[in-house]
Amino acid sequence: MSYDLENRLVVGVSSRALFDLSCENQIFETDGVEAYCRYQVEHENEILKPGPGFPLIRALLNLNELPGKEGCVEVIIMSRNSPDTSLRVFNAIKHYGLNITRAVLASGASLAPYLEAFRTDLFLSAYEDDVQSAIDSNIAAGIICSDGIHTYDYKHQIKQIRIAFDGDAVLFSDESEQIFKEHGLEAFEENERKNAENPLKAGPFAKFLKTLSELQKDFAAEEAPIRTALVTSRCAPAHERVIRTLRAWNVRIDEAFFLGGVQKKDILKAFGAHIFFDDQPQHTKNASEVVPAARVPYKNKKLDSS
Repeated sequence: MSYDLENRLVVGVSSRALFDLSCENQIFETDGVEAYCRYQVEHENEILKPGPGFPLIRALLNLNELPGKEGCVEVIIMSRNSPDTSLRVFNAIKHYGLNITRAVLASGASLAPYLEAFRTDLFLSAYEDDVQSAIDSNIAAGIICSDGIHTYDYKHQIKQIRIAFDGDAVLFSDESEQIFKEHGLEAFEENERKNAENPLKAGPFAKFLKTLSELQKDFAAEEAPIRTALVTSRCAPAHERVIRTLRAWNVRIDEAFFLGGVQKKDILKAFGAHIFFDDQPQHTKNASEVVPAARVPYKNKKLDSS
């Protein structure tokens, strides 16, 4: 019998998002693919350190151990590595006890076709081209921030997964954000006031949020293994349209922060986010100093037929 990926949360993660490959990537950038491949083979028995996506991925895999949730999450390594250079990654997966058994090893080719083939709900990578292709294919994806300085405690077990989202261009479309960019704050607020009862269009992470919300429905709020937050620069009067949109979608957001320009970094630290998704580089850069963060690129308008 074939293995069915339907009705599972499918997460694709690149090797650079899961493990710390900053040194190896520097070799690739400086000396080329042959030097990189040679280094990986020569060091394949040296265990890689956890990367910025490691805590989240392990916590998501742990959801499979909850009663009645066996197999609800499938994590797939999706990498531009070749099969020959992948042993080091699989050795690290085994070392840390991660139940990851499936992989796409594309030897430098685009991963975009395989994201759709595996019914991917979320894709995390450090490679911008692959993330852009995922977004253009209507798959939630983020370019995970990694500066090669921060270390990630693999011994710490996450008891409740905390995921934070920006609003415009992440959970929602970027239509309102474009009004702000082109005409300023006053025009933006007036537009949101006039359209307060008209739900915002779905953004690249709307489907992912809905999937998380479905998982949460099986648990009481205080017992849910996942907690979500909206962390947006919006404030009153632009808050009403957001609340009505989430209500229209029938999705659950546990916490919401309408910051009106207040820095997101401290709020995310207080919330204890295990990942934060935002479209603005300045927000993800600042956030990554205290929590793992991933930038969501804008969809290629030429490919957007909606």
